[in-house]
Amino acid sequence: MWKRNISLALLTAAGLVTIGILIYQIPYVNQRLSWRLDFAFTYLRSVVNPAGEVPTALPPPAVAITSHPQPTVAETGVKMVAAIPTPSPTLTPTPLPESVTLTAPKWELQDINNCGPAALTMYLRYFGWGGDQLDIANILKPQRHDRNVNVDELVYYVRNYAGWLNAEFRVAGDIKLLKTLLAAGLPVIVEETFYFESAYWPNDDLWAAHYNLLTGYDDAEQVFITQDSYHGANLQVSYEMLDEYWQTFNRIYLVVYPVEQEELVKSILGEDWDVDANRQRALEISQGETKTDPDNPYAWFNLGSSLVWFERYAEAAQAYDKARQIGIPQRMLRYQFGPFFAYFHANRNDDLLALTEYALKRTPTSEEALLWHGWALYRQGEIAEAVAEFQRALVENPNYLDAQNALRFVGY
Repeated sequence: MWKRNISLALLTAAGLVTIGILIYQIPYVNQRLSWRLDFAFTYLRSVVNPAGEVPTALPPPAVAITSHPQPTVAETGVKMVAAIPTPSPTLTPTPLPESVTLTAPKWELQDINNCGPAALTMYLRYFGWGGDQLDIANILKPQRHDRNVNVDELVYYVRNYAGWLNAEFRVAGDIKLLKTLLAAGLPVIVEETFYFESAYWPNDDLWAAHYNLLTGYDDAEQVFITQDSYHGANLQVSYEMLDEYWQTFNRIYLVVYPVEQEELVKSILGEDWDVDANRQRALEISQGETKTDPDNPYAWFNLGSSLVWFERYAEAAQAYDKARQIGIPQRMLRYQFGPFFAYFHANRNDDLLALTEYALKRTPTSEEALLWHGWALYRQGEIAEAVAEFQRALVENPNYLDAQNALRFVGY
C-alpha cells in the first residue's frame, strides 16, 4: 500500500511539474516570471560561489604611460574597419536655442536585459519605423538572458534593417555636442550608469549600464529630456548628473539619421567624424582627467580603452591596473572588454584568466567573457578547453563572429 502511495505521489509531482513547465511557456507568464527566476538563480549562485570584488592586478612589467602619445593608425580587429573620409566643409555655427523639445516617439518599456533594443526602438520610431524591441533583440541577442548589447551591434542593426537610415557612434562627447544634435532635429542615445533597486547577490554594488534616448534640453532648468525605457517617458536629468553617469562609458553616443542628412552630421561632429581623430581626443581627455581627478577609476579605465584603440596594449594594461586598484564596479566587465584586449596582447595571461573567470562568475552567459577566457586557456596550451569556451560563446550568441573566427583559427 505504501509503495502505491509513493508511486501516486511521484506521479502527481511529475504531473504538476509538467503542467508548470507548460504554463511557463505561455508568453504572458514567461515574460513576468523569467526575470524573477533569473534573480533567484543569480542570487543562489552568488551565495554558493561568491565572486567578491574585481581582482586587482598582478605586478605588471614597468612601462611608462606617456603624456603626449603618438598613436598609430593601423587597422585591426579592435577597430571598426573604415576608410578615413575627406573632411567635410564646416557649416557656419549658429547660436543654440535655449531649449529644444523634439516630438517624443511612442515610449517602449524594456523587456529584461533589453535597454539597448528598447532605446533603439524608440529612436527608429522617431523616423517612422514600425517595429518593436523584440524585432531588434531577435537579431542582436537571440538569448533573452543575454545581458549586454554593444553599441556597434546597434549600429549594425540600423544599417542592415533600416536601410533608409544610417548610424554612427563616437566617444568623448560633451553637453554642447548633445545639444547641437538635438537642435538639428536628431535625438541621440548615450550609454550611462544605472543603479538597480534590489541586490542580485550579497554585497551587490547595484551598478549596471543603461542606454538612454535624449529628445530635448532646457538651459533654464539645465536638464535633458529623456525617453528612459526603464524609468519612463519625458523624464528630466540634469546636465551635471548626465555627464557624471556618462563618463563611465567614455562619453559614448550613438546618432541615427536619414542617409541624406550625412553632411549635416559630419558638420556637427567636425573633426570627430574621423574615427582616429575622435579617439585621439578621447585619449587626451582621459589623460587630463587622470591628472585632475587621479582617484577616479573611470578616468583611468577610459585611458586604458583609448590606448587599446591605438594598440598600445602594455600602457593600456597599466591604466586598467590603476582603475582596478582604485576599484571598478562588479559588473563593469559585462559591458566593456578593453582589459581583455590589453592583457592578452600585453602577454599578461594570468591577469586575463583572473578577469575572465571573475566576469563569468558575475555573468556566466557573457559571450565576450567566454571568448576571452577561451583565448587565455589557448595561451596556456589547453586547446580542448579553449574550444569548449568558444563553442559555449556561440551557444549564447550564434551570431557571434569573433567566436566563429576563433574556432576557425584553432582548426574547428
